Amino acid sequence: MAMSHDLQLFLGLLALASSLAIATDPTQLQDFCVADNTSNIFVNGFVCKDPNLVNENDFLFKGLNQPGNTANQLGSKVTPVFVTQLPGLNTLGISLARIDFAPYGLIPPHTHPRASEILMVIQGTLAVGFVASNNPDNKLFTKVLNEGDVFVFPQGLIHFQLNIGNTNAVSISGLSSQNPGVITIANAVFGSKPPISPYILEKAFQLDQKTVEILQAKFWTNNS
Repeated sequence: MAMSHDLQLFLGLLALASSLAIATDPTQLQDFCVADNTSNIFVNGFVCKDPNLVNENDFLFKGLNQPGNTANQLGSKVTPVFVTQLPGLNTLGISLARIDFAPYGLIPPHTHPRASEILMVIQGTLAVGFVASNNPDNKLFTKVLNEGDVFVFPQGLIHFQLNIGNTNAVSISGLSSQNPGVITIANAVFGSKPPISPYILEKAFQLDQKTVEILQAKFWTNNS
């Protein structure tokens, strides 16, 4: 029996939605589209640099072998290789980052709104984890990783990494977007500019006004 017109339309729209959901970054329509960071044109992503002006350096990033400075209150440092650092990543849907940890250093709970992350431990021992959405019940998935271990953090979910050793640790992360974005939960909630109304945070976190004001007055470190 032939499908009804409405069913055909529904399946067509479903297929279209599925294809759009898979394509988190724009798909390239040529060999490359090196980002032109000097352009005054604003688009979703970056406009392409004139192909005749593209050279090998547009696809090169140096220095990922250098340790990051972990002398901050978190004891960690992220060295990103996103499209702003490596213009040749534009439209390719990938990026990476090096993360350095001092002993007991922390990458605090955060999300990447536009990317999943796959992390490999190069040195040391990390406790990592992510929290599922409200349904099912914010389940925590956590694991201790040693050198050579790999762990995946699904897109948009809150996750963290902690060096549980008394020596330095290093990891490398691959991300499924040229510009994954980072939202550090504490910074966003208590360090927003302008600040969120203390009344909202009191009710949301079941805290008293004085505690909220103390938290909002803190300096929230950005270690990237």
